[in-house]
Amino acid sequence: MAQPSVEKDTKKSGNDVDSGTSSSVEEGWTEWDEVKARRKVDFSVLPLLFLGLLVFQLDRMNIASALTGGFAEDIDVSLDTINAGNQMMFAGIVLLEIPSNLALQKLGPRKWIAGQVLAFGTVASLQIFIHNKAGFLASRLILGFCESGYIPGAIYTLSTWYSKRELAKRVAILFFGMFGANAISPLLATGILKLDGAGGLHGWQWLFLLEGLFTIVVSFILLFFLPGSPDMPRPLLSPGLIRFDSNDRDILQKRLERDDNEKNGGAQGMEIPLQLVWKTATHYPRWPHFISTFCLFSTWSSLTTYTPSILKSLGWDTIAANALAAVGASLSLVFVFIFAYISDKTNLRGGTVILAQVCFLITLIVAREVHPHVGQWSRWALWTAVNALAVGYHPVHNTWLQLNCRSPGERSISIAMWVMSAISGLMVGTQYYQAKDGPFYSNGLRIQIIIVSVGIVFAILQVGIYKVHNKRVAEGKHEADEDGQEPQIYVP
Repeated sequence: MAQPSVEKDTKKSGNDVDSGTSSSVEEGWTEWDEVKARRKVDFSVLPLLFLGLLVFQLDRMNIASALTGGFAEDIDVSLDTINAGNQMMFAGIVLLEIPSNLALQKLGPRKWIAGQVLAFGTVASLQIFIHNKAGFLASRLILGFCESGYIPGAIYTLSTWYSKRELAKRVAILFFGMFGANAISPLLATGILKLDGAGGLHGWQWLFLLEGLFTIVVSFILLFFLPGSPDMPRPLLSPGLIRFDSNDRDILQKRLERDDNEKNGGAQGMEIPLQLVWKTATHYPRWPHFISTFCLFSTWSSLTTYTPSILKSLGWDTIAANALAAVGASLSLVFVFIFAYISDKTNLRGGTVILAQVCFLITLIVAREVHPHVGQWSRWALWTAVNALAVGYHPVHNTWLQLNCRSPGERSISIAMWVMSAISGLMVGTQYYQAKDGPFYSNGLRIQIIIVSVGIVFAILQVGIYKVHNKRVAEGKHEADEDGQEPQIYVP
């Protein structure tokens, strides 16, 4: 199957309804019919997956606010144990990432995604019974097992509903759930931690309990209202709040087939052979994506875990520190969308990723050099800027990866590997900030500067690999692959 050329892809505008207006008429529907069908997806699938990712992140990062509420002291563990527990959680996610994604293909998103949210919500709420080191480490590992597969599963599910030109902004909106949780988690904690002592529970116990129960409620919302895929849009346990008629289903399926001939199987009951898993995993020209993701995302775990504690060490009380920590996380949503817009508008996928990474690098350098020489509020501004730019590259990098996958199976496994790379980075990054390095964390910031620089180098290398490959194809130096398909044209 011949891939669309880079020239053809570049000439498309960034507008969601720009491509194929005449083709729509030929298919038997109008441009407005397509817009209406897509809006049903925008107001059903996208917000529900967003909600799932929001509670996913709340349940794994509320440990940051729990620490400001005396969690470590109450269960008698050190910050080294907290770091180890987070590493075990991330290890659990990595170990089951691909198996979970294979299960999604087999069972479909309606069953698997809702079931996952129920599982990690239950584990999150049971954390109120933690009273020692062993219990903490075990709970973090089990939480990781339960959360594995949600992010690649949600991203893959989106790819079964949207065309290539629509995907970057939707993936960015999906990740608003993760980054938005970072913004609201400290704000929620400012209220919940005030319950300290109520009912004989510590504030951190109320935090785990209430947010875990909310996650369980979300799992039932998904069971009742999450559509499956264009070929099976009816939710599992109800007709759905937004219903897709036969005309909607026909439009949504055919426009994706027009966009990519491989997008015709939906997301229900598709099996991925182990041979394809191995072939995708060993496709070395794509490895710079994963290395760059590992490097950049490793910096995020220390920021999400310790920003409230860092601000508290600078002189604010528990409530103020959590509230101020929310500002940078909130601003990150703005930058995520800005870079997604640039990516879709210019189609410079790799260039946009590198731009976002460089902006983050500059912020880290400024923070390290200026932090020891300024006052309390200036230090808060520096940490806010670091958190605001820490993840702007992430959703657009995922879209860049997806655009360079051929089949749904390859795309599913590649997304899983990308998330595994990110989570592996988070696992390593938990050690970047050490207690003895506070309050300026000069060593931690230096490590982050070095690791981000390495990630940028690999992103640049990925662009170079794609451009060299495309040039060789244009010169006729690449023949059909072992499956008889025409050489792939990458989007650099």
